[in-house]
Amino acid sequence: MHVLVTGATGYIGGRLVPRLLEAGHTVRVFARTPRKLQDVPWRDQVEIAEGDLMDAREVRAAVEGIDAVYYLAHAMGADGDFERAETQAAGTMGHEARVAGVRRFVYLGGLHPDGELSKHLRSRKEVGDVLLRSGVPTIAYQAGVVIGSGSTSFEMIRHVTDVLPWMPAPRWVRNHIQPIAIRDVLYYLVKALDVPADVNRTFDIGGPDVLRYGQMLNGYAVEAKLPQRGIAALPVLTPGLAAHWFNLVTPIPRKLARPIIESLQFECVQREHDIDRYVPHPEGGLTPYRRAVRLALTRMRTGEVETSWRNATLAATPADPLPSDPEWAGHTVYVDDRRRHTEASAAEVWRVVESIGGDNGWYSFPLAWVARGWMDKIAGGVGLSRGRRDPRRLEQGDALDWWRVERLDRGRYLRLRAEFKSPGRAWLEMTVTPTADGGSDYHQRAIYFPQGLSGRLYWYSILPFHGVIFPGMVERITAAAERESHNTDSTSRNRTHQNEGADTSLEEAA
Repeated sequence: MHVLVTGATGYIGGRLVPRLLEAGHTVRVFARTPRKLQDVPWRDQVEIAEGDLMDAREVRAAVEGIDAVYYLAHAMGADGDFERAETQAAGTMGHEARVAGVRRFVYLGGLHPDGELSKHLRSRKEVGDVLLRSGVPTIAYQAGVVIGSGSTSFEMIRHVTDVLPWMPAPRWVRNHIQPIAIRDVLYYLVKALDVPADVNRTFDIGGPDVLRYGQMLNGYAVEAKLPQRGIAALPVLTPGLAAHWFNLVTPIPRKLARPIIESLQFECVQREHDIDRYVPHPEGGLTPYRRAVRLALTRMRTGEVETSWRNATLAATPADPLPSDPEWAGHTVYVDDRRRHTEASAAEVWRVVESIGGDNGWYSFPLAWVARGWMDKIAGGVGLSRGRRDPRRLEQGDALDWWRVERLDRGRYLRLRAEFKSPGRAWLEMTVTPTADGGSDYHQRAIYFPQGLSGRLYWYSILPFHGVIFPGMVERITAAAERESHNTDSTSRNRTHQNEGADTSLEEAA
């Protein structure tokens, strides 16, 4: 079947595409920013259609010749009236898909009760309703909390439980929730194409466990080999206060945490199991909650996190003017420019550059980085604790602490765009160039476009920190590469001596 996937740069869409390919389907992905897909392993196996869901002409071109559309795009965490935007985009897709002869929509929404809903849940429901009324037969799955390495819900649970031995929590920690493992969500999504073509309805999906949110926190604690956490349900934590609290103790930014928290105020459990009539349970059964946690933790330890909320969230802004380009006319720009020659090879320096951030640190004045991270947290930003998806390898579009990988020329050039709160826009560039003597040149630039007087005052206020941080980064990055170079040389010499000793022993034995 020829399928179109929207939201392929997101958490679930990015995992669904390779599974559709494995199932033998031909896949086209619809992306507003195709460069975010340049490093995914399945890039050369799919067709990429560039466009915006709000543009009917671009949607029309994307659905041409398509049998089924996976509608996985959403605007959670975006600014403005995201409800209206989501409904309008779904309406455009519904109309163009029906005209093009698409035979199936597959959509993923959220479990919800009847009655008044949070803004986030209401929007998810409205999008599903638009697709169900589109004239294209639609399977609208409704799932609860998704548990998997890198999922927003799992990261909230993980960080809160890791950080706090005792936690004050909103009353909704007593609500019942039916979590579902990401592997089971993906199973249901792929199998939706086997459902009879005339089926047009919602289906509740969930894992085998119905738990209180507090039980989920302590279930994680058991799998992470942590003591059970004391939880006190407080009546005074509003969704806004709870979102700010989650923002302080987890890497989830406040505007992304709030819609999730508003949804958790409702009991989200399956009210029907009708999907069982059309899709059998996966081999071995649905994944229990604690096993899903165990699998997620294993993935994290081995560095095998396929996709992450860090790279899926719409908190990132579209690309700003490229600071590498000379077209800076009209901008006041501040630059901290540093260069250093090193005897380490370009490959050795690049390995250090690509592993920067997360648990590996930033190679300079960690106290200043931590302090700036907490300032960002208090202001509602992402802070430093967002970390990185993989400890060694970056991909374009990856989140890296409070930065975003905006451009990556592997082995040579890395540009990071800042996502911390500030009155302006900032980038950090790192370039590695080989030299004729076998060493390399390392070039580092911090670039800041201030906004108004406050932006200029901000830059000058942090200049004393820059005077320590950026020279230290240059020195320690190149020093780390030189240590690696010396260690490699020593290992190589030792192996040579061992081989020579072995050859001598063989000659004597002969």
